[in-house]
Amino acid sequence: MARSLSLAAYMAYARRGGPPLAVPDATRPEGELIWGHAPDAERAAALCQMAERLAQQRPGVRLLLTTPGETPPIEAHSLLLHQPVPPDLIAPVEAFLDHWRPDICLWTGGDLRPALLSTADARSIPLFLLDAEESQFDSPSWRWFPDLPRSLMDMFAHIQVRSEDAARQLRRLGVSDADITRAPPMRPEAVPLPYNEAEREELAVALRGRPLWLAAHLDPLELDTVLEARRSVARLSHRSLLIVVPHRDRDLPVLRERLKEERLPMIDWADGALPEETTQIILGEGRGELGLWYRLAPVSFIGNSLQSGMEGCNPNEPAVHGSAILYGPNVRRYLAEYSRFAEARAARIVRDATTLAAAVQSLIAPDQAAIMAHAAWDVASQGAEATDHILDLVQDTLDVVGVQ
Repeated sequence: MARSLSLAAYMAYARRGGPPLAVPDATRPEGELIWGHAPDAERAAALCQMAERLAQQRPGVRLLLTTPGETPPIEAHSLLLHQPVPPDLIAPVEAFLDHWRPDICLWTGGDLRPALLSTADARSIPLFLLDAEESQFDSPSWRWFPDLPRSLMDMFAHIQVRSEDAARQLRRLGVSDADITRAPPMRPEAVPLPYNEAEREELAVALRGRPLWLAAHLDPLELDTVLEARRSVARLSHRSLLIVVPHRDRDLPVLRERLKEERLPMIDWADGALPEETTQIILGEGRGELGLWYRLAPVSFIGNSLQSGMEGCNPNEPAVHGSAILYGPNVRRYLAEYSRFAEARAARIVRDATTLAAAVQSLIAPDQAAIMAHAAWDVASQGAEATDHILDLVQDTLDVVGVQ
């Protein structure tokens, strides 16, 4: 009784006036619509990736992503529709659900909104709570509704938690063990990039026995630092070879001209030539070839990270290809990811040419790079089993919804 009284009191509170819901730009698409809520870019990317996998089994499925902000936290995608989450007031909540009529809801992280979730539950929309943390089962704004967390947990068909502490908190709220799954933090899975195996084999023969390292996603502003580090590495490893790949395709001509100024033995991969014993630098064409270079280089410095104002690039990319990871201090877009890799000793931060050269020199030996690369692979592949479990639950739920 107390549980329903708390929820009833909150819903009465949520019936007060508020701003009307803006009319969405997009109409509801035909077919199955998954509603996913993400409080940050990392979870948004994971939801989009989950929808991609689901679409392979269920053609036509789309993802409606709600976030706290007006701007989508990830790049546009053919499967993706975006709308800011409505205020937790009855009128905008009902307008939101009337317009979109989602078939299922995957709610990630915190930011639990009782009016929105309760109204969705009342409309028999299946709700799943993913990537839950202990701190998310309460909110200062709920202090007048002490039993509200328990009422909210009762609405979810299944709950996936990050930690045993979160699981214990759920048990105290009355959730059964059968409805709780423990999983690593929810993040986008690493996906191997395409490459040409014949080219890889040909290059592997041409470069056999040579210490290789890759500067991927390199911004022209970082090139001088990388070249200075290359000189230091070459003094100790005379046969070492640096592969340079630009962050943006439009940067390729700038990097090409700057490297020519160095007057070093260099090949431009776009010309189709193979490296010779005297070659010291390979200039890659762009992102389309990164799958090849990651598979060849045991050590990768991930650029767009050394200069102030840069934001970094996804560390899962080199990790899934078995390359040890070096990165600069300016990775705010992927800070949580790099922190996770660094904590597992799967990545190392560098700040200038001196620290970059020292890191490359210590890892360029295959056995040393392999230790870090293995740790990086473990981190990148975490959560795949948990994602499979959630996808199975979603598939089963959509099958049931479809026959009702």
